[in-house]
Amino acid sequence: MKKIVLALCLAIVATIGLCGIALTSPKPTIVTPADLKWSPFPGLPGAQIAVLYGDPNSSGSYTIRLKLVDGTKIAPHWHPDDERVTVLSGTFMVGLGDEMDASKMTALPAGSFVYIPAGIRHYAMAKGDVVIQSTGMGPFKMNMVKSP
Repeated sequence: MKKIVLALCLAIVATIGLCGIALTSPKPTIVTPADLKWSPFPGLPGAQIAVLYGDPNSSGSYTIRLKLVDGTKIAPHWHPDDERVTVLSGTFMVGLGDEMDASKMTALPAGSFVYIPAGIRHYAMAKGDVVIQSTGMGPFKMNMVKSP
C-alpha cells in the first residue's frame, strides 16, 4: 500500500513539474536608480512616476516611486486599498480630512513611513523636491474628494 501511495505522489509531482506549476521559484527583481524610467503622473502636474515592481493598473502587488517638485500639491483623496508610503528624499507633508489645510499637515522627512488605511481621506504636498515610494495591491486608484 505504501508503495502505491508513494508511486501516486511521485506521479502527481512529475505531472505538476511537466505542467510548470509551482515547482519553479519566482525570479528576484533588482532595480537600480539607473533602471528607473520616469514618466508624467497623469492628472498631477509636477509629478513623475516610475514603476519598480508589478503593474499598478492590474490586480496584484506593486511598488512605485513618485517624484514631486517643490510645492506639488495632492488634493484631498482616498484609495480603496491601504496605502504604505516611505519618504526617500525631501519632506513630504501629509494631512487628514476632506479639506486641504496646511496648518494641520505633518512634516515627514526622508526615512519616514506613513500607513493610511483604505477609505481615509488625506492630502499631501512636497516641501522641496520629494521622492516617495508606495507599495500596495492593485489596481491603484486615487479617488478625489472633490472634482476640480
